[in-house]
Order: sequence, then structure tokens, then C-alpha cells
Amino acid sequence: MDNNEKTKSQNYFYGAAILTAGVIIMKILGALYKIPVANIIGDDGYSMFISTYNVYNVFLTLSTAGLPVALSRLISEANAENRPMQARATFRVAMKTFVVVGIFCSLIMLLFPGLIAGRILHNPDAAASIRVMAPSVLLVCLVSGYRGYCQGFGNMIPTTIGQVLEVLAKVVIGLVLAAIIMKSGGSKSAGSAGAIFGVTAGSAVALIFMMIYKRVYYKDKPLEESDIPDSEGRILRRFLRIGIPIALGASALSIINLVDSGICMARLQSGAGFVLRDAQMLYGVYGEAQTLYNLPAAFITPLTISVVPAIAAANVRGENDKATKISEDSMRIAAAICLPMGIGLAVLSTPIMRVIYRASHDSGPVLLAILGVTSFFVCMVLMENAILQASGREKYTMITLITGGFIKISVNWFLVANPRINIYGAALGSLISYVVMAVMNYVFMCYALDKNPKVFNILKGPVVASAVMGIIAWLLYFLISRLMGELSWSHYLISMIPSMIIGVIAYLIAAIKLRAVTAEDMDLIPKGEKISKLLHLR
Repeated sequence: MDNNEKTKSQNYFYGAAILTAGVIIMKILGALYKIPVANIIGDDGYSMFISTYNVYNVFLTLSTAGLPVALSRLISEANAENRPMQARATFRVAMKTFVVVGIFCSLIMLLFPGLIAGRILHNPDAAASIRVMAPSVLLVCLVSGYRGYCQGFGNMIPTTIGQVLEVLAKVVIGLVLAAIIMKSGGSKSAGSAGAIFGVTAGSAVALIFMMIYKRVYYKDKPLEESDIPDSEGRILRRFLRIGIPIALGASALSIINLVDSGICMARLQSGAGFVLRDAQMLYGVYGEAQTLYNLPAAFITPLTISVVPAIAAANVRGENDKATKISEDSMRIAAAICLPMGIGLAVLSTPIMRVIYRASHDSGPVLLAILGVTSFFVCMVLMENAILQASGREKYTMITLITGGFIKISVNWFLVANPRINIYGAALGSLISYVVMAVMNYVFMCYALDKNPKVFNILKGPVVASAVMGIIAWLLYFLISRLMGELSWSHYLISMIPSMIIGVIAYLIAAIKLRAVTAEDMDLIPKGEKISKLLHLR
């Protein structure tokens, strides 16, 4: 590798590491936002909050998933060709597009909150939250334009800083407003709307930061007669041609989650026979468990970012064996990271739910146990998607996603309507759908890589080490809880903490002894060599 290639590689991994750090920080802060919100407004209030988030995510993904990528690509091309006027014109066209798309999506949420909440979500009390959330879509569209511009210059720093500022503002403002409203005797609907306002405020903070950053660090260069930009129509066509397919693909999961939200609330009421408030409580506690089950996936991001170019390069060189080995190594690392986290959530689901959500519904621990197991398959699907995308088989990931979404919706439709299963059916639907998606992706990988990745080699170390951890953690929790007798919040906390600590230690020892992850594997992760030295991996 020559010096230029090394520099590009270093810049790439530096940018990837920055984005990864931002994602992890946002996930942690996001959990710190959603967990107190649930405790402030209760299970039924949280159902309104999470239902609104599902609506927001659809509009947000449609607006921002593909277009910022398209913008960064076009800006990068203009920079490579030394065409600052072309870059300026591209940004101007993109921002006009973001304004139109953002206003359209925000107006739908602002003008039809009752229709969305009542007819689509079957949760009419969520209307106030949807109306309060509406301006944030426009704000985030504008923020995404600035982020795409900076990323086109290979600069990931403002994106990460802006995201962290956004989440911090959301946490502080949303929690304070929700607490004030509930303490003053406000309704759960108003409390949810107060918490949701934090999202709009956070988006405004991020936009102000990005505007200032661009003005300071990306001042317009002097005009050059030789640099004649393309017409706005031509730029717009290229912009949309690149961005729309990405946006549609990325929005599939958000749409599935939105439909699933409406089905759960509808079937709990029309099928299982629960009144609205009881249905809200059940769906709310399901949303609380989902917040925890989403955390393991955040730690797979560094690996997916690093694996894609490594596999793509091996495929281009015709090194099929190397591509397969990288795929196996990356899947084993993913399993070694997410499997113990999922098992930990499952075996300690009772104390985790009782400590974090003090007054949540009794169904919470079982929901978290099911979702804890599901989180492992979610992480494996994410890694398999990255491998397939690196192998040029992006269409297969869409097939598995659509199939998994159809299975989840179908299972939920029948199971949630059963009074004895009710909301547990939603968690089971997630588990079944992701198991099917993981198996389908594996079959596609076998075809894409020309050589089957060996499942036994991938999973044997992480599975055995996680089983050791799970057994030790559960036995220790069982013994401590038995000794303490009737458990209060403090007793759950005292039982949980040592069980987690000893479980983690047991897992690390078992994983190192079994070589579940090797020093060579860690080379796939940015700064992985430092982690391997810290853990004395061979």
C-alpha cells in the first residue's frame, strides 16, 4: 500500500471512529432520555410517547436517510474535480429540496395529528405529541443538509458534535418539561407532549450549531470563470436519483415499525378485549423493554463500518477465501459482543426492569427476557447486511427485511389478539422475524461469498462463554434474592449489581480461554489493537 492509500485508509477509519463514538454516545444518552421519561409519565403515557416516535421516524427516514448521502457524494465529486462553484450550487439545490420535503412532512403531522393518532396508531391520546413533534422534521431536514455538506469534505466532526448537542438538549429540555407538567397535575397526554418537545428543541440547537460551523469553517471561495456549475435542474435530477432509492430502502423498517405499532394497539383492544388505558399500559411497557433491547446493536456499528471496505476490497481482488474469513471473523466478533449482552438482559430481566422502571407493568420482565434473546439476532442481521452490501448483494438485504417485516406483522396480528398472550405476542413476533431474517441472510451469504461461512466456528466460543456467564449471573442473583427475602427496589439493585459484575468477569475469562475473539479479529475494529492488548488476546 502506498502512502496515499495509507492516508486515505487512516482518514476513513478516523472518520468511522468519530461517527461510531457519536452513535454510541447518542444511544446511551437516548436511553438516559427515554428511561426517565417512562418513569415520569408512566406506562400509558409512554405508549403515546413511543407511538409518536414511530410516526416521526417514518417521516425522518424518508426525509433524511438518502438525501444527505446523495449530497455528500455530489459535494465530494465536486471537490475532487476542484469545482467550488459546483459544490456551492449543489448545496443550494439540496437545501431547497430539504426545505420543501421538510415543510411537507411537518405539515402532515401538524394538520392531521388526530387522524394519525386515532386511525393509524389507534392511540388517540398521542395527537398532542404528534403536533408538538411536527416542526422537528423540518429542522432535522435542514440539519441533514449541513451534515451532508460537511461529510462531502470528509469531515465527520460537526456531524458527531451536532448529534451530541442535539441529544443533550433533548434530554434536558424534554425531561424538565415532562416533570413540570406532571407535577403540576397535567394529563399523561400533556406530559408526553412535553417530553416530545425536547426533540424539537434539540433539533433547533443542532441546526444553529451546524449553521455557525459552516459559516466559520466553510466560507465561500472566490468565483472562478472556468468553474461553471451545472444547471439546477440537472443537479436536482442527480440528487434525487441517488437519494430516493436509499431513502425508500432505509424507510422500510420505520414503516414496518409504524404499522406494527398500530396493529399492537388495535389488536389489544379489538382482539384481546382490553380497554384503551390498559392497552396503552401494555404497549408502553413493551416500548420500555425495547429501549433496553436496542442498546446492543449500537456496539456493532464500529464493526459494520470497518468490515464493508475490507470485504469489498477482497472481492475486487478475487480473494474469495479472504472475503469469507473476514466475514466469519466479523460475525464472531459481533456474536462475542452482543450475545452476552442479550443473555444478560434475558437472565437478569426481572431486576433490570424493576430497578430501571420502578412502577412498570408486571409483564416487563418477560418482555425483556424475550427481547434480550432477540437482540442477538438483530445484531447478527446487521452484520450480515453489511457483509452482503460489501459483496454487492444489497437487494438481498431488502428481500430479508420485507420478509421479516411481513412475518412480524402477521405474527403480531394473531398473537397479540389472544387475551392470554396479548403484548407478549409483539415480542415473540420480533424474535421469530429476526431469526428468519438471520437464516435467510446466511443463505444469501453462502451464495454471495462462493464459500459457506462455518456457523459452528463462528458461534461456538461466544455461545459457550455466554452460557457460562448467564448461568453464573442467574445463580448469583437467585441466591442473593433468596437471602434478602421480599424484594424492594433497593433489594433488586443490591441483587443485580454483583450479579452483573461477576457475570461480566466470568464471560471475559471464558471468552479469552476459549479464544472466542482473537487479536487478529480485533484488527477489523478501529483501535481494536488497543482493546486486544488490554484483554491480552492472542
